[in-house]
Amino acid sequence: MIKVFYGENRVKAREEIQKFLGENYEVVEGADLGVKDLPNIFWGTSLFSEERAVLVRDILANKEVAGEIKKYLDSPHKVAILEMKVDKRSNAYKDLQGQVEFLEFVLPQKKNAGLVFEIYRVAKKDGVKAVKMLDEIKEEQEPLMFLGLMVSQAVRDYAARPRAKEKRALLELSKLDMQLKRESTLQPWVLISSFLLRLGA
Repeated sequence: MIKVFYGENRVKAREEIQKFLGENYEVVEGADLGVKDLPNIFWGTSLFSEERAVLVRDILANKEVAGEIKKYLDSPHKVAILEMKVDKRSNAYKDLQGQVEFLEFVLPQKKNAGLVFEIYRVAKKDGVKAVKMLDEIKEEQEPLMFLGLMVSQAVRDYAARPRAKEKRALLELSKLDMQLKRESTLQPWVLISSFLLRLGA
């Protein structure tokens, strides 16, 4: 079975891919594939199991192989194709439409996107107030995107006034980025709130 997952909301797409494929799956970079690689991906078996779970990233952008996928619709394996976007005018899309399931994951509209920058500015003076502001909007935010917006504000601040405090904020944000990607046991908003409290200290 083949499913195509696409859209800018990679977090939600990956959650759904994991539901489809399970915890353990192979990952293949579609940009590196040639036509000769496709039989092994879609029909090949492994030593441990006849049914495989495979995630293929960005294969539809690889025009050499995208048009060949239609030949493998009878794959006995679970194959998830992950794309940032899908060109609905392409032959590959037209070949697969109606034959495989396309699932789109769009980012939610952020009513309070500008408030992220305000939270960062407030945190530089009053971390407690910034955390209260964060509590009001975090339900409609995605932690890594929120972090990215704070980083962009911190870079602008440092470019305007390259002082020790601005440099320290950038270093703290780089540590926070690594923590968010590494510490699966901690709540991401707890880590972000902790950063906001430290920023104003």
